[in-house]
Amino acid sequence: MFSFLKDKLKKVISSISKNVEEEPQKDEKLEEIKEQFEEKKEVHVEEKPKKEPKTKKKEKAGEKSEAKEEVIEEIKEAEELVPEKKGFFAKLKEKFAVKEEEVKPVEKLEELKEEVKPESEKIEVEVEEEKKGIFGLIKEKVTTTKISEDKFEELFSELEMTLLENNVALEVIDKIKEDLKKNIVDKPIKRGKVEDEITSGLRESIEDLFLTPKVNLIEKIKEKQDKPFVICFVGINGAGKTTTIAKVANLLKKNNLSVVLSASDTFRAAAIQQIKQWGERLNVKVIAHDYGSDPAAVSFDAVSYAKAHKIDVVLIDTAGRQHSNKDLLREMEKIVRVAKPDLKLFVGEAITGNDCVEQSKEFHKVIGIDGIILSKADVDEKGGAIISTSYITHRPIIYLGIGQSLDDLKEFDVKELVSSLGL
Repeated sequence: MFSFLKDKLKKVISSISKNVEEEPQKDEKLEEIKEQFEEKKEVHVEEKPKKEPKTKKKEKAGEKSEAKEEVIEEIKEAEELVPEKKGFFAKLKEKFAVKEEEVKPVEKLEELKEEVKPESEKIEVEVEEEKKGIFGLIKEKVTTTKISEDKFEELFSELEMTLLENNVALEVIDKIKEDLKKNIVDKPIKRGKVEDEITSGLRESIEDLFLTPKVNLIEKIKEKQDKPFVICFVGINGAGKTTTIAKVANLLKKNNLSVVLSASDTFRAAAIQQIKQWGERLNVKVIAHDYGSDPAAVSFDAVSYAKAHKIDVVLIDTAGRQHSNKDLLREMEKIVRVAKPDLKLFVGEAITGNDCVEQSKEFHKVIGIDGIILSKADVDEKGGAIISTSYITHRPIIYLGIGQSLDDLKEFDVKELVSSLGL
């Protein structure tokens, strides 16, 4: 199942990862900081004092000592001023010849202390901080990579084409694109882990397509106090509704629930005969009228029979109809109005891809489907319908048909789907 899509996804993800890993990464900011760092190194080297005669050194040392003493004296005087409040700004103005609003004593004190600090100490701290920033950035740059938005758009086009080829709906592709963009664009990704990040993002995005609450059919039936529980099956011609109904009836019987079938497909030749044959195999009662009779009347009689005989569940088979046929859709609305089903389940063929998605959307508009069963999932190599139908209709996929025998009905599991896609 999904082997074609699985292989395609694997190739595309690997291709994107290789493209990102091998592309040389440029970071203007990093280059700018490197240049600044190199300039500072040069300045520090140039400012290294040359050897001078001892007499000159002594003179300069004396000058520096005197200058330092003067500054220290100023600091002491400023410190005496800090606790005083009265007349403070006037004294400060006298001392430093500045306006009151321009200088605060504490700020001036810190400024003076900074002046006294040895020049070599200031340079050392500055260079140390610069080194730390530079090497931190270099380490990050060497060990990680980033995908820009433009690059992402270029790379995603390949993945988009793969998804389209595998019948994934456009709305779903747009959602996956937005999810991936949030997860990987302009974020540091460890080199060698790009493929893992893309795979992880794609897996999360696909899992999010199935956030609609799951329907546990058996539990839902058993919870209803007023029997029978009525289920109406709808879909187009040839989607496998009748066979699916037989599989559901078999599942219900295995869970100790009694069942009656309604042969409400009075239009298709041999439809009544087909459901009767399933009824005989399952030892289940089938309520049927003649061909051409009112399908709503058949479903009404089936519900009445179930009430009279205390049957747990009524399964209504309806004629297949194209989602574009308005007259037949109105007939289906009548069946729903008369039978008042507790669940309306859309049955579609997984292998029809986007057609199945469109059908489910139109049936949902007309009668408001409650869940989805996808037949022929075992031969679906692309998986587009399974990925898309639930997200488009906001209704859960309940079962997958995986063969022709009565036991070939599998409860849908999103984790298993993701695993089948190699994610």
